[in-house]
Amino acid sequence: MSKDPAAPRVAAIVGPYLSGKTSLLEGLLALTGAIARKGTVKETNMVGDASAEAKSRTMSTEVNVASTEYLGERWTFLDCPGSVELSQEAQNALMVADTAVVCCEPDPAKALLMASVLRFVEDHGIPHIIFINKMDSAESSVKATLEALQGVSTQPLVLREIPIRNGEEISGFVDLASERAFEWQDGDRSNLIEIPDDVKDREAEARQEMLESLADFDDALLENLLEDTIPATDEVFTYLTKTLAENQIVPVFFGTAESDNGVKRLMKALRHEAPGHEVTAARLGVDTSVEPIARVFKTLHAGHAGKLSFSRIWTGSVSDGDTLNGSRIGGISHMLGQKQDKVTKAEAGDVVALGRMDEVETGDVLGTDDAAKGGDWVEPLEPLFSLCIHATDRGDEVKLSSALSKLADEDTSLTYAQNQDTSELLLWGQGEVHLLIAAERMRNKFGLDVQTARPQVPYKETIRKPISRRSRHKKQSGGHGEFGDVHLDIKPMPRGSGFEFDQSISGGVVPRQYFPAVEAGVKEFMGRGPLGFQVVDISVTLVDGQAHAVDSSEMAFKKAAGLCMREAMPEAAPVLLEPICEVEIALPNEFTSGMQRLISGRRGQILGFDAKAGWDGWDEVKVQLPQSEMHDLVIELRSMTKGVGTFNWRFDHLQELTGKEAEQVVNARAEAS
Repeated sequence: MSKDPAAPRVAAIVGPYLSGKTSLLEGLLALTGAIARKGTVKETNMVGDASAEAKSRTMSTEVNVASTEYLGERWTFLDCPGSVELSQEAQNALMVADTAVVCCEPDPAKALLMASVLRFVEDHGIPHIIFINKMDSAESSVKATLEALQGVSTQPLVLREIPIRNGEEISGFVDLASERAFEWQDGDRSNLIEIPDDVKDREAEARQEMLESLADFDDALLENLLEDTIPATDEVFTYLTKTLAENQIVPVFFGTAESDNGVKRLMKALRHEAPGHEVTAARLGVDTSVEPIARVFKTLHAGHAGKLSFSRIWTGSVSDGDTLNGSRIGGISHMLGQKQDKVTKAEAGDVVALGRMDEVETGDVLGTDDAAKGGDWVEPLEPLFSLCIHATDRGDEVKLSSALSKLADEDTSLTYAQNQDTSELLLWGQGEVHLLIAAERMRNKFGLDVQTARPQVPYKETIRKPISRRSRHKKQSGGHGEFGDVHLDIKPMPRGSGFEFDQSISGGVVPRQYFPAVEAGVKEFMGRGPLGFQVVDISVTLVDGQAHAVDSSEMAFKKAAGLCMREAMPEAAPVLLEPICEVEIALPNEFTSGMQRLISGRRGQILGFDAKAGWDGWDEVKVQLPQSEMHDLVIELRSMTKGVGTFNWRFDHLQELTGKEAEQVVNARAEAS
């Protein structure tokens, strides 16, 4: 735990879509007095969903930063989007958090949705608490949910309270650490009550299980339990604090955030047991001997307010006007959603928005010492889905480039690039929703209307048989004419060889200075072959020709070469080539058989599969898949695996495509021309 209990601490609220994270944030802010009145999802007036995109979709679309105070201590809550397509935002936030509150629903069937976020916090050693939300449901079961969650967690889950039921409904809880019982009052403080008689035996059993779990990490406690010595309440809290800070156990609480039930108990646990920034900095490997050090975890282009760099201060302090990484700070703010509270200085542990540091990017380590180490950081996610994008008004292309640059600055899992094969501008991200939110953000923030479409597949073409052809370009229009005569040998080459040009001219029938022009004419034609696509894997040799002393020129020989290629290539058995990708798919093994059907239905080939290393119950499947079948693979895979399946991919090779599929591709290309 932090040496100074009043030092600012940070908790990230994470979990699957619809688990109630933003409602939990709203409850925490109301409890701490940061807001006078709670907002609701229906009214779209919550602190955590203030952006236009969040309101239109009734879901969190970015990390929302909310700083507050509770009993004299500063806290910052990072409300993270639950959509798997927006997980980069959540991962960045988790990397600067002291503790994660992992929110979920009380439904064992949805436990699998927790797999990815639990694996991330486990892999990065982030202390975390599970909060089972929406316990007002009559079907909710803490025990069944806990058992299902343990199936996707590699760390022991320790129940910290047990429910008190009034008929079918949960009406309160017993705190297993303090052995006190509370009755919930919707929207108000819970009432302290006597432990009901019908709960006492269950409470004693559950408390013993909690202590035994703690004893796995403390020999003294284990010895006391073996001697039937029950530790004092203060000692129990000490054990709980130690095991959470060292990420040895995962405490489990429950409640209904929308009704404020369980929110205060969660806040008390965070206050007493969550580690401070020194512990987090040590875990990450921050060089604490250097001051100041800060880490930028989020960037926001906030209109008239300019660029804001949301940063966690690890060491020292920063003041308005200081220069970090060569950029002068133009304002410091604590944030409450979109509301800024200006301050002149930020201390170690603080999360603040630093203004107008235009050269700073998300993930940067800030300081005055270039050698300062800011600790571990997460890599940007690999892109899985793309859309072709262009401005509705062609006059806005420059504006589009600026908007895309700012969006990629805000979200490191968004990338954009011009496709050299198709000349399309492609926007890449984690899924269709991710990219549509980006397009919506361009309209809302930058006043830029854009259109999106499915990208073209970069088909290629080649030839199957060699051919030799002689062609002449001759034009006379008064004065000097144009004359070029070439004889080309055109041959297919092994797949992946590219293009080779050579000459075997003898006797100077084609002067040497025209060789580059012949090659240029061949290459120009290869941009669009007889099937309509770029030509690859051929060799062209200039074997003969003729020149005119007056009328020959580089342009004439370039045109002659292009004419020769146009006449020869259709007779060389042209064939379409489609790009094939190598894909590695990771998914729970209960879905592996369905995935095999998915791949075969997309003309794919399964190369093999094995258990995913370090992921119990998961498979990793290697396949080859045509790029034309890759576009919406991530959508179908996530639909099939409850949102947790994913993959990485790379281009592997070009493969001949014939028959009906090839005809359709060639016809579509011709119609589009």
